[in-house]
Amino acid sequence: MSLFIPVILPLVAIMLLLFSYRSVRLQQLISMVSMSYLLVHAAIILSKVVQDGPFALQAGGWPAPFGITFTADLFTAIMLLTTSVLALLVTIYSFGFIGETRKKAGFYVLIHGLVTGVNGSFLTGDIFNLYVWFEVMLISSFVLITLGAEKQQLRGAVKYVVLNLIGSVIFVTAIGLMYGQMGTLNMADIALKLRETEHTQLINSSLMLFFVAFGIKAALFPFFFWLPASYPTPPMAITAFFAGTLTKVGVYVIIRFYSLFVVSDQATWQVIILIIAGITMVSGVLMAASSYDIRKILSFHIISQIGYMIMGLGFATVIGLGGAIYFMVHNMLSKTATFLAGGLIYKFRGSYDLKEMGWIYKDKPLLAFLFLLPALSLAGIPPLPGFFGKLFLIYGGFEIGAWKITAVAIMVSIVTLFSMIKIWNEAIWKKIPDESQARAKNKLPGTSLWASIIMVALIVALGLSTGYLADYFFEAGRQLLDADLYIKTVLK
Repeated sequence: MSLFIPVILPLVAIMLLLFSYRSVRLQQLISMVSMSYLLVHAAIILSKVVQDGPFALQAGGWPAPFGITFTADLFTAIMLLTTSVLALLVTIYSFGFIGETRKKAGFYVLIHGLVTGVNGSFLTGDIFNLYVWFEVMLISSFVLITLGAEKQQLRGAVKYVVLNLIGSVIFVTAIGLMYGQMGTLNMADIALKLRETEHTQLINSSLMLFFVAFGIKAALFPFFFWLPASYPTPPMAITAFFAGTLTKVGVYVIIRFYSLFVVSDQATWQVIILIIAGITMVSGVLMAASSYDIRKILSFHIISQIGYMIMGLGFATVIGLGGAIYFMVHNMLSKTATFLAGGLIYKFRGSYDLKEMGWIYKDKPLLAFLFLLPALSLAGIPPLPGFFGKLFLIYGGFEIGAWKITAVAIMVSIVTLFSMIKIWNEAIWKKIPDESQARAKNKLPGTSLWASIIMVALIVALGLSTGYLADYFFEAGRQLLDADLYIKTVLK
């Protein structure tokens, strides 16, 4: 079972797409085949990890820590599968949503580049290669966010690029410090050395720099202001994939580094993480509640939901980490689904402004339904997966007596429900503000509609199968807490 396929396959697809730039239909066919095979391979990797446990591959046969290591545990495999689902459905959605000009300008090439970077970031076992895959991911996203070169896009892209470049500089600085302190950049080798030395506090400086760098990528407080300024600017198909993947890669790496490298001062790090998680949740949800643009509301909610994931990490328990991973999967699906539905609302009504919308429930009940279900999931309404994700995290907070942050999480959930109800009332339920004007009723593209339907069906399926799947998420949390398992997998 090759762990290199999730990064090799998109690269091969990119080469084929470059040779077929004259035919949009051929590019769509190549993208469909590539993303479908990627999904199948991700499912096979997950099946192998479930049956046989974590495993690793060394590029060129060089043993760790000298070679390039790719490794997959349950956490990695779950993230690979979820990303593959999003990539395939967003690709299908884009067939009817992205204009011909953007398609011919390299949209499908850039999506595959983004998938390559995301998958490489999940699989790599080496910090320097993690930096490389991050840059592959960010370069693709830099071009995607400006694709079309509209004035609003360029304005948002400046903030996006500048903040992420600052994050990359901090990342490189942290890598240099880590290598100077530990003499290696293989993550398993670093974790092993930290468990064999009494001076583990020496790496706190590099860990803090890593936390800042990945905090920028994940849009944590106080580094999140670039996200609502940039994410609403490109077409919704692009924004939806960004929302489902980019910030989650930052969260993934924070969780991975914390579980491997924080072996001293754990109480101090726990306090820092929980404080930042709480402020991130509150900041995002309050800004969402005050906005009347669908894109901005959903973008602000990305920030608040990231706070829940980091909160689970701060608990540092099986329930907390398992709940955080479950919540990540739910959020990747539900957040992407709300953006996809928001894009269809824009197609139908011709506006993202809630004040200019109305009566979608009457004119297009299916579209109203496609927004309602993922929105209620984000708000934590049973039996949708958002409810179970928050239930796991709240239980994890009660388990360790973290009453304050748990109360904050419950409050934020209530405000999230309020902002989702606001979108429902304004865009879907109320009458059109000006009855004298003809209501826009643009035809919805069939491929985009079907992609949204499948995404919502997956969300419902995740919620209904939580009783069966929960053990796998908690097992992923157990594997994260057992650093020795990761070390043995890579260095054996």
